[in-house]
Order: sequence, then C-alpha cells, then structure tokens
Amino acid sequence: MRSAHTVEQVRAAEADLMARLPSGTLMQRAATGLAVAISNFLSGTYGARVVLLIGSGDNGGDALYAGARLARRGAQVTAVLLSDKAHQAGAEALQAAGGRLAAATSGLAADAAPGAAADAGPGGIADLIRGADVVVDGIVGIGGRPGLRPDALAAVRLAEQFDVPIVAVDTPSGVDVDTGETPEPHVNAALTVTFGTHKICHFIDPAATACGPVHLVEIGLDLPPAEVESLQAADIRHLYPVPHGESDKYSRGVLGLMVGSTQYPGAAVIAAAGALGGPVGMVRYVGPDAVAEAVRTAHPEIVAGNGRVQAWTIGSGLGDELDIPRIRELLDAEEPVVLDADGLKALDDSGDHVDVLATPHAGELARLLDVDRATVEAERLKHARLAAERYDVTVLLKGATTVIAAPDGQVRVNSNATPWLATAGAGDVLAGLCGSLLASGLSPLDAASLGAYLHAAAANLASSSGPITAMSVAAALPEATRYLLRS
Repeated sequence: MRSAHTVEQVRAAEADLMARLPSGTLMQRAATGLAVAISNFLSGTYGARVVLLIGSGDNGGDALYAGARLARRGAQVTAVLLSDKAHQAGAEALQAAGGRLAAATSGLAADAAPGAAADAGPGGIADLIRGADVVVDGIVGIGGRPGLRPDALAAVRLAEQFDVPIVAVDTPSGVDVDTGETPEPHVNAALTVTFGTHKICHFIDPAATACGPVHLVEIGLDLPPAEVESLQAADIRHLYPVPHGESDKYSRGVLGLMVGSTQYPGAAVIAAAGALGGPVGMVRYVGPDAVAEAVRTAHPEIVAGNGRVQAWTIGSGLGDELDIPRIRELLDAEEPVVLDADGLKALDDSGDHVDVLATPHAGELARLLDVDRATVEAERLKHARLAAERYDVTVLLKGATTVIAAPDGQVRVNSNATPWLATAGAGDVLAGLCGSLLASGLSPLDAASLGAYLHAAAANLASSSGPITAMSVAAALPEATRYLLRS
C-alpha cells in the first residue's frame, strides 16, 4: 500500500524527528536522495548542465545541497535565486563545490561572494535554461499555496519553451498539495522526488499528472495513518477472495445483474462479461427476455430469472426502462449494491446506504451534487468525499486516476490505467467486476479498490499500447488476475 499524508501530518513528523537528530541531518538526507535521483534521471552526472530554481525556505535548501553534491561529481550547476531569502548555508555549500549563483532579475558570475548572486544581463537566465539538461524546481515546498510568482513563472515557462525537463523537489511548485487541485499556473514535472511519504497531490488529478513519475526518498519519518492510500500488487494478492477446497458456486457468491435494456442490450452483455471475469461463483441476470437471450447467447454460464443473490450490480444501460422504485427497494434490502450509470438516478440521501458502491464519472457526480462537471474534474477529491458523505455511500469516481471515497472518510486512489481505457462500455465492465467482488464478500471500499486496479491491469494487458474495446478488457481480466495472484 502506498500512503499519502497531509502537509500538517508531514510537518509534525518532521518536527518530531528533527528534535531527535543533529541540526541539518534531515535536510542532508533529503538532499542526498534528491542528488541520486537527478543523477539517475540524467543517466550520469559528469558534464551535465543543471539549473536550480531556488525560492525561500527548506525546499530551496534541499535543492541547493543536492546541487552541491552534483557539482562535486562534475556537473555544471547554477542556482537561479528567486528570493533574497534563499537558504544561506545551502548557497554557500553550492559555491564551495564549484557551483554558481544567479539572481532571477540579474545575472551570473563564478566569483560572487559566498551566498550572493551576480549579474548575467537580461538574457542570462534564458541562456542558462536553454542550455540546461535539467531544471530543478526548488521554488516552493509543501507549505506553498497554488500559483507561482511572476519571476518563478517566467523561469518555468522558459524551461517549457526550450523543452528542458523539470525535476520537482517534493511537489511541483504551484499545485495544491493537500487536494491535488491546480487552480493557478504550476510546474509540470518530468519527475518528482519526494521525501518521507507521498503527498496527496501525488495521487489525485489534476496535480498527479503534473508530478510525472514520483520517486520516494525515505528519511525516517514516524507517520500516523494516511489520509489517502493506493493499493499495490501485494495488496491485491492479500485481499483477493481466492476460493478454497470447500468452496462451491454459492459460497463463492452469486451476483444479480439488473442492467441493460431493449434500448441498450449490449450493456447487459458487457457487464456480464466483467462479472464473469471476477471471483464470483454464479451470475444471475434479471431483465427483459430479449436481453436475457442476448446475455445467455454471449455467456451460457449466466442464469436468467429471479433468485437468491449475495449482491447486485444495477444501472448500466437501463435507459428508458429505469425503474426507480424497484431500485430503491433493493437499495434498502440487505444485499450490497453497485449502482452505475442510469441507476444513479435512484440514489437519494434519505437512507442508510453504507453497503452501496456508486460508480459515477465526473458528469454523473456533477448531477448528483448539482454542480458543473468542470468543477468536479478540477476538485475530484473534494467532490468524491462530499458525495460519499451526503449519500452515505462509497463513491468510485472514474477518471484517469480513480478516486474512491468511503462515507467514513477513507480514500483510496488508483492510477495504473491506460488512456486507451476511455472507450464505450468500459464502465459496464467495471460495474460487473465490482459487483462480483462485492458478492464474494468484500466491503464496498475493498471491492472498488480491487475492481479499479484489476480493471486497469486488464486494460493494460489488452491494449499493448493500442486500441481496445470493453469486451477485450473483460476478456483480459482472468489473465491479469492470474498474473497478479502469482507475482
């Protein structure tokens, strides 16, 4: 499990550790890890041209000390000071190692007094960045607010203009660290090197996309339970309901499907394929005879008609045949429910729905919360949590990064999906798979977490970097699951 903590949690853990260590130890640990990561990113250090963008505070100090280490290994390192409060000891260490300092609005000289920046003329900073192999973002740390000051933004825009990759220190400057929101201009990093733990912006879009790959440097923090988690392959192996020697089709779980319609029969076929790709022992379809025939033709294992089930998947493709009173009866029954697509229209905030897993995309969640879709997409964590609290359900908000919020405040994120998964019917596969996991006995939070991970893994397996269909994703679920279980 990967964990992401809030700024407040990290600050408290850092303060506790610094009180027990010699002064400066924590910064040196971070700087060492940062220097190694930059060297690996460059595939070597000697002769590399490195530009550091340095703001005030410890984030800039980390970058300066890392720059000093790179300079001692033969890199040509220049620090552009964006603040007159840059970390003094770090600046002196960089100069002592052969690095140089430049002020953002002035310039460059190798023989400047320790800790002072010298003049390079109007084009100096642009020339520095144009000739760099990498720019290091040490502008603001985790305590920064969204947005960049004009001089910092100008330097970042130069790196983008000249196509110079940016390595962010801890988080990309300008993003909202605790929410993953990006309401103002910000750094878009080719790599982010973070310390002690992941931050929420590393997991939640749109900021997660701005981070690029995230490399974690352990520095010895003692942290409380995380605000946000992300399952890994080992967690899948631990949680997946593998049958044992005494299992039968009923003990493995029976899933009821109330999906598809004469208007959209394909939704039933696709959701059934997703369900059969999960751990459930039996799938029962309840719906129009014509749709049942289509489902049984595609999947002869499916049983059509009413009967006992351990969970339901409801809503995909119901269209004009949506029966809200019937769905609300099932929401109030004892069996857990996956509520997808049209079925979400039956959701209200009047009952206890803790065993309900809602699987909206941003537009559907926007309708549930009576806000604009763009607002949901810009504030994904906030609105997933809000819907989970308001409707007392677990919410799986679909997207490039899937945000899963439980009504008790727990949040998990899945980010292993391929963009090829944005294809018609993919959500029906996910709804069927999550229902299968619910019927096998998992909680809504675990079913959503495993479902999102396996769904994305199957898409990656099916795509091989090329187009896929929903049915090809469903067909790849058993192989993706076998691979993860035996890894």
